Amino acid sequence: MPTQAHSAQRKAPANEATRVARLLAIDDANMLSEVDLARRVSSGLPSQSALGLSEILGKKRVVGSIIPEASLRRARNANKPLSRELSERLFEIGRVVDALRLAYHGNQEAIDGFLHRPHALLEGDTPFEMATSSSAGAQAVLNLIRRAEAGVAV
Repeated sequence: MPTQAHSAQRKAPANEATRVARLLAIDDANMLSEVDLARRVSSGLPSQSALGLSEILGKKRVVGSIIPEASLRRARNANKPLSRELSERLFEIGRVVDALRLAYHGNQEAIDGFLHRPHALLEGDTPFEMATSSSAGAQAVLNLIRRAEAGVAV
C-alpha cells in the first residue's frame, strides 16, 4: 500500500517541461527535466511532435503555418529529427498552448476562441498569429495570458 507521501508525489501536478513535452508527444515526457527538454529542442524534436500539437490545434494550423508540410514529410521519411528552428517554433507554441490549457482548465472551445480572436493588446493580431510569428511573439502572448490571469489585462 502506498504511503501518503508516495500518493502525494504521484498526484503532484506536472511541471511546465513535462506538460509541454506531453503536448509535443515526446515519448519519455514524464522523465524530462527543463534541461533535458531544452537539449531535445536544441538537437531537434521528433516529427511526431508536430502531430502531437496538431491533435490540439488542428493539422491545418500546425502543418503549413508553424511547420512547412515538406519539411515535416522529409523528416518523417528520413526518420530524422526536425531542425532546431522548427523544433523551437513547436516548443514556443507548445508553451502557449500549455499556459492556455491551465488558464482555461482544458476547455478547448475557450482556448480556440482566445487564440483566434483579434486582441486589442496585440494591436489587433490574434494570439495565434502573434505566437507563430516569432519566439518574441510567443512570449508576448504568454505575458498577455499571465496578465489576464492576474486580472491586469482584458
